[in-house]
Amino acid sequence: MNSAVSPASSRQLLWLVAVGFFMQTLDATIVNTALPAMARSLGESPLEMQAVIVSYALTMAVVIPASGWVADRFGTQRVFFTAIVLFTLGSAACAASPSLHWLVVARVLQGLGGALLLPVGRLAVLRAYPREQFLEAMSFVAMPGLIGPLVGPTLGGWLVEAASWHWIFLINLPVGVLGALATLRYMPGGRSERPPAFDAGGYTMLVVAMLALSLALDGLGGLGMKHLLVLLLLLLGLAALTAYWLHAARVPAPLFTPRLFSLQSFRVGLLGNLFARIGSGAMPYLIPLLMQLAMGYSPAQAGMLMLPVALAGLGMKRLVTSIIGRWGYRRVLIGNTLALGAMIAGFALMTPDQPLWLRVLQMAMFGAVNSMQFTAMNTVTLKDLDPAHASGGNSMLSMVQMLGMGMGVSVAATLLAAFGPWLGVSASAAGPDALPAFRAALGAIGAVTMLSAGIFWQLQPEPPRPDDDRRAGESRAEH
Repeated sequence: MNSAVSPASSRQLLWLVAVGFFMQTLDATIVNTALPAMARSLGESPLEMQAVIVSYALTMAVVIPASGWVADRFGTQRVFFTAIVLFTLGSAACAASPSLHWLVVARVLQGLGGALLLPVGRLAVLRAYPREQFLEAMSFVAMPGLIGPLVGPTLGGWLVEAASWHWIFLINLPVGVLGALATLRYMPGGRSERPPAFDAGGYTMLVVAMLALSLALDGLGGLGMKHLLVLLLLLLGLAALTAYWLHAARVPAPLFTPRLFSLQSFRVGLLGNLFARIGSGAMPYLIPLLMQLAMGYSPAQAGMLMLPVALAGLGMKRLVTSIIGRWGYRRVLIGNTLALGAMIAGFALMTPDQPLWLRVLQMAMFGAVNSMQFTAMNTVTLKDLDPAHASGGNSMLSMVQMLGMGMGVSVAATLLAAFGPWLGVSASAAGPDALPAFRAALGAIGAVTMLSAGIFWQLQPEPPRPDDDRRAGESRAEH
C-alpha cells in the first residue's frame, strides 16, 4: 500500500481534503437561492427547477457506494485528482449551459466529482494518520463542511444580485485548478496491491433501483412523464431492489451485506434517516422559493435568512452529547422528529407582514432542531457497528443521506405541482397568490416527517455507549 506521507505534508493533506469537502457542500446549497434567477434566464418556471438539485444529489448517491473500491483500485491521489477535475469541468459546464436540460447534464458531471471528494479524501486521511489522531484530523476536515451550508445560500443570493447566477459555478474554477495542483503534490498514492473484488452485479441492481425510484418520484412533480412511464419506473425500481436483496443474500462478498440489518440500531437509524430526511431535504429547496416567489424577498435577502438556520445548527452541535446522554437516543429522536415536523408545518403560517425578528427566530429554531436530528440519526445508525462492518455501514449511510436529500426535493416539487391546480394557483403566480400551494406543501411535508417518528419508536431504550462521541464526530462529516 503506497500511503506514506511525510509529517511536513500531513497538514497540507488535511487542508486539501477540507477544501474539497467545502467545495462539495457549498455546491449542494449555493444553488437553492439562485433557482428563480436561473429559471428566468433559461425560460423555465421556478417551480420546475428541482432537477438541478435532484440530479446532483442522485449522482452522488449512485457513485458513493463504489468510491472505496475505486480508490483501492486506482489509488487515492489519482481518484482525488480526477474528482477535482470532473467537479471543475462540471462547474464550467453548468455556467455555460444554455438550457435546463444541459444544466442538468452538467450537474451530473459535477456530482460525479463531488461524490468522490469526501470518501476518497477521508480514506487518504485514515491511511496517513494513526488511529489515535484520526478523530482530531477528521474534525479539522469536517469544519469546512459545516461552513459550506452556512455561506452557500447567502453567497448564492449575493452573487445573483451582484453579477449573475453563472458565478455560483464560476467561483469553483480557480479553487479547482489550485486543488488539482495541490493533489499532485500532497496527496499520497494510496493504491492497494490487492484491491478487493467488486460486486458489480449488486452495484448495478442498486443503481437501477435508485435511479428508477428517484426518476419516478421526480416524474410525478415536474418532468412531464406520462403516468404509465412513472408506474413502470416504480415497478422497475422495486424489482431491482428486490433482486439486489436476494443477490446480496447469496454471494459471499456483496456490496452491502444484509448482515448489517441484523443490528436493530442500524436498520432503524437507516430507515429513519431516509424518511426523516425527506422533510430536512425539502426545506433548503422550499424556503428560498417561498421567500422569493411568495414573500417578495430578493435573492440576497432570502439567502441571508438562511444564516440563522446554519448558525443555530452549529451551536446545537455542542449540546447534542449531553442531551442524548441524559435522555437516550429513543426519547430524543422521537421527540425531536415530532418537533422537526411541527417546525416544518409551522412555516405554513408565515405571512408577508410578520416582523423580521419572528422570522429569524423561526429559522433559528428550525436550524437547531434540524441539527439535533442529523447528529442523533447519524450516531445511532453507526454506534453499534463492529470494525468489520463499519466501512460498509458508513457508505450505506452516506448513500441514503444523499438519496433522502434528492427525494425531499422531488417530494416538495411534486406537492407544489399537485396542490397548485387543486387550490387554483397557477404556475406563474407570485406574491400572496402563490402562498396557498406552499402552505399545503409545507403542511404535508411536516406531517410526513412527524410520522417518521414511528420508526424511531422501534429503538430499544439503552444508555449511550462511551464511544458514541467518536461516532458522532465521524458522522458530522456526513451531516
